[in-house]
Amino acid sequence: MTKERVGILGLGSYLPSKVLTNFDIEKMVDTSDEWIRTRTGIRERRIAEKGTATSDLATRAAKIAIKNAGLKATDLGLIICATISPDMSFPATACVIQRKIGAKCPAFDLAAACSGFPFALAVAEGFIRAKMYQYILVMGAEVISNFINWKDRSTCVLFGDGAGAAVLGPARKDGNYIISSFLGSDGKQSDFLKIPAGGSAIPTTKESLEAGLHFVQMEGSEVFKSAVKTMSEAVTEVLKRAGATVDEIDCLIPHQANLRILNAVANRIHLPIEKVFINLDRYGNMSAASTAVALDEASKNGMIKKHSLVVIVAFGSGFTWAANAIRWGSIV
Repeated sequence: MTKERVGILGLGSYLPSKVLTNFDIEKMVDTSDEWIRTRTGIRERRIAEKGTATSDLATRAAKIAIKNAGLKATDLGLIICATISPDMSFPATACVIQRKIGAKCPAFDLAAACSGFPFALAVAEGFIRAKMYQYILVMGAEVISNFINWKDRSTCVLFGDGAGAAVLGPARKDGNYIISSFLGSDGKQSDFLKIPAGGSAIPTTKESLEAGLHFVQMEGSEVFKSAVKTMSEAVTEVLKRAGATVDEIDCLIPHQANLRILNAVANRIHLPIEKVFINLDRYGNMSAASTAVALDEASKNGMIKKHSLVVIVAFGSGFTWAANAIRWGSIV
């Protein structure tokens, strides 16, 4: 591989051990296992134990990815953590992770909601191509359960916690490499999926807490329509930039939001559903961690093979959307 190509050198993921099933949620709100499975495809999700921070999950995933890349934390030149559930407003969760893993490098957070991991991959690739840094740790990590109203059945059934990590660097001989990336946003639709309070627009007050403004709010039908449209278009565009076609995709790794969305995207781009990696039945929507964990799992279970064309695509609040096309090879 030539030096200008940027590859994923190591992957890692970590999921909390606590499992929250649909039957557990039945006891919390007026819903049922059948209702949830029919409308979302989700059977269960992982929930972090009380007192667990996003940096705790991310640190575990990061250590695995660094080890799998054959590197040490001190080899890292930069850390990017994609999250919308940071440990705190500041400092950046990436800085906390830097301390916990023993790295000595710049670190910052990236907020693109569920599109965060493919956004971060594109940003990291640019830094490495510009020769600013040699090795970059990219993470998607969330403890989003702390921002869910567990009395709202329209949202509490959807989300779960987890973390995934990737170490990027100059592509190695016979290794994988990023072919192309595509990023998009539409702020005109920013009101459809949000946590209204806790920022400068609506500071935390007794009234904002009592009104439940610190929980996720979503207009489901608007999110569904935009997710299907923009994810389909993102796949088409990233393939165009890669000089490839849908028929050449060996594995599509989409944001794991809703099974109906995944089926609709596959149908819209004319891709057999067998080529779509799906784990949302076990984890639900993990926001920025979703595609990071899915990539790690797909690489382990044999769905991604050497020479596979892998496409990652995601959609999130903002609205944001992003895709990466990767020619897969071996990773350490």
